[in-house]
Amino acid sequence: MNATGALRRRFHEGLAVGMVGLLVLSPGLVGCAGEQPKPSPSAVTPDQVRGHADKAFENLKQEERNRTLNQTEPPR
Repeated sequence: MNATGALRRRFHEGLAVGMVGLLVLSPGLVGCAGEQPKPSPSAVTPDQVRGHADKAFENLKQEERNRTLNQTEPPR
């Protein structure tokens, strides 16, 4: 066998090993691609965001009022 024949044989052996490896890995790749995408969480509307912000702001104002009332009382 000459050098060219030996190189071809190595090439074909390497190609066969690569194909077997691809066949072994392909079911895993196909299985991942076949999964259904998970539904995204429900979107929050701008009105809901505004309502939550208003409620939080009212709570902050109430805490501030309570803090100023406690500070103005003379110590006992």
